Amino acid sequence: MTVTTPAQTTHTPSGETVDAVVIGGGAAGLNGALMLARSRRRVVVVDGGTPRNAPAEAVHGLLGLDGTAPAQLYERGREEVRRYGGVVVAGEVATAEPAASSADGDLRFTVTLAGGRTLSARRLLVATGLRDVLPDLPGLAPHWGHDLVHCPYCHGWEVRDEPIGILAVGPASAHHALLFRQLTDDLVYFARGTELDEDTRARFAVRRIRIVDTPVAEVVTSDDGGIAGVRLVDGRVVSRRVLAVATTMRARTEGVDGLKLPMEDLPDGRGRRFAAGPSGATDVPGVWVAGNATDLTAQVGAAAAAGALAGAHINAALATADTDAALVAAGSRTVPA
Repeated sequence: MTVTTPAQTTHTPSGETVDAVVIGGGAAGLNGALMLARSRRRVVVVDGGTPRNAPAEAVHGLLGLDGTAPAQLYERGREEVRRYGGVVVAGEVATAEPAASSADGDLRFTVTLAGGRTLSARRLLVATGLRDVLPDLPGLAPHWGHDLVHCPYCHGWEVRDEPIGILAVGPASAHHALLFRQLTDDLVYFARGTELDEDTRARFAVRRIRIVDTPVAEVVTSDDGGIAGVRLVDGRVVSRRVLAVATTMRARTEGVDGLKLPMEDLPDGRGRRFAAGPSGATDVPGVWVAGNATDLTAQVGAAAAAGALAGAHINAALATADTDAALVAAGSRTVPA
């Protein structure tokens, strides 16, 4: 079947209300916009250009696209959205707030960009992603996304058989260690003051995971810019080439505070996210969330799928609203004598 697509749109609509504004141009936001654009909805994506996985060299675990650089993946996504008439705007959202409903009672939102331009939308998809908060440890942050990793499924194969160190941050780190033990025989667990009960120590012992209880002072960088090891407070250096840490994950809320979306904390201080139902619908009528903003552990494939689901539900809600508006219009018409 031949598909005729509209010409690429490069400018935001002016003085009109679009069907949906998507806040965030990562996998979730772009896939949500793709579903909406393919349903002939007028959709605008506001893309800040700072996806969570920007420091990574490649996306992994994504069927058919394993090994694709994040920048390349998102550029493909933007082009696909534009192919169906969607608009992608490079910029930041300064504010997003509910506005007065239309004359027929349909919802309205006002989205203001950092440059001062405003967009009017019937529905919103918040796909702002998250920020990873690293432990405050000297020498650690520069290695993020390279020799410092967090996800065994995203980066594990690439660091297999290397001397790996787990920097403990809480109870979840013990299981983190077991996952990385699958990838290397040389694993050191730096407890960093966290508690390890006897059962966990026994489990580590049978898996030959070495435990270092001495506090960590800093991460040592090698001459080639990689990780050389971990310096302890007593001066000893434990040689490591890779470090893994379970970050604290916090949904990005900048620009959307005015929506007053409900949020919730994950157990054990693992993070904070937007609360939403299975389709991404929030308690705020007309607003959906998708991707890492609400599912903090979602990989790219899962985030994209969530965006697609949210986009489909937004289109369904708009279809109902369109029909309701048509009924109102039909009822207000005068019948000729």
